[in-house]
Amino acid sequence: MNIDREKAEFLDEMIDYWQQESIIEEETAKKLKSSYETKAFDWRKLAQYSIYIALACGVFALGSLLIDDEILNFIYQIYDAPNYVISLLSFAIAAWILHRGNKRRIILPKQQFTNEALLFIGVMLIANGLAYLGKSFQGNTDRYSTIFLMAIPVYAFLGYFFKSRLIWAFALFSLGAWFGTESSYLSRSNFYFLGMNYPLRFVCFGAILTALSFTLKNIKKHQFLFQTTYFIGLLYSFSALWLLSIFGNFASIDQWYQVNQIQLFAWALLSISICIITLFIGFKFKDEMAREFGATFLIINLYSRFFEYFWDSWHKALFFFILAISFWLIGRKAEKIWNLEFLKK
Repeated sequence: MNIDREKAEFLDEMIDYWQQESIIEEETAKKLKSSYETKAFDWRKLAQYSIYIALACGVFALGSLLIDDEILNFIYQIYDAPNYVISLLSFAIAAWILHRGNKRRIILPKQQFTNEALLFIGVMLIANGLAYLGKSFQGNTDRYSTIFLMAIPVYAFLGYFFKSRLIWAFALFSLGAWFGTESSYLSRSNFYFLGMNYPLRFVCFGAILTALSFTLKNIKKHQFLFQTTYFIGLLYSFSALWLLSIFGNFASIDQWYQVNQIQLFAWALLSISICIITLFIGFKFKDEMAREFGATFLIINLYSRFFEYFWDSWHKALFFFILAISFWLIGRKAEKIWNLEFLKK
């Protein structure tokens, strides 16, 4: 069996550890090590990065086409067409691409990245179609939340129908975009909605989405949506919580500039406390995602506080020296864990 280098190193270390602890004999260890081989090259990663680069190059190619005068004139002619025509054309192409992508997933399930790339292109075309459909209905109005609202059921249905976590993720991002734009519209663009600025309201939004994700976990036919919903809910919550620790519940940058950093200490303490609690929950219930979010954003929060409190008051040489020492200690600890030294007596 051919496996990745990282997995082979891990298995080697575990087998050596079992042999040292007399759990297995030397002959058994040799037999286990001979049962697998290290891949000479990780083709899976090459395929993944190549598909991503291809999508990026496609975007750049499109940008380059827009510089050409002949292409621009052709696009202007297309844009003279009614919005609903462009919308229907986008939906038609998207439907064909999604059909092809889903068919490939059934026939060629191992070509995961190519299949997901096709679904991604289809999703982008749906977004374009919804945008023009919204323009045809709304005219010159600036209430963009309607477009995001239309996208939610479309992406949710397609994500569930195609069993695609990627499309389901777009449904959740559309839901977040709708919530942000609609709450801004209802607050008449004064940056507060029910007394909350953007970071605080998205902390609440992410917490609700995270809680709702567990209802998907408890329904067997919806369980494949749990991890994506859980991840995006935590992403909303912790990203907004980190911004809240920096800006507090202030409505504008002008108000924020007028306050001292110590006045934001309560928000910073709340953010750090939630990270620690999430990290503890992750370890206690063996929840890897909660553990990683808690640990990652705890480090981000601590370093953010370090920059806030000491950037202006400390000499820059001392500042970066302490920063270097801290990262070195984190690297040493991570290296020990990676080398499984915590298993040794």
